[in-house]
Amino acid sequence: MVMTSGLVVEGKIVVDGDPLPDGTRVTVLTREADETFVLDAATERELLESIEEAERGETVPAAEVLNRLRTRE
Repeated sequence: MVMTSGLVVEGKIVVDGDPLPDGTRVTVLTREADETFVLDAATERELLESIEEAERGETVPAAEVLNRLRTRE
């Protein structure tokens, strides 16, 4: 799984960084124009640390996460 961000330009999503291959299935989450969220300092630090881990490639494959969730039932 790849996580990326981008910008809508002329009705199309242009992703940051390397372009995704043609045919890539994507899920788009967007917020309303007036929608915001606020994090306390501890949660913001945790989020930033998680983003840094992902940028370093310290991730778990989605299939492994899903398998772990299935075996917890």
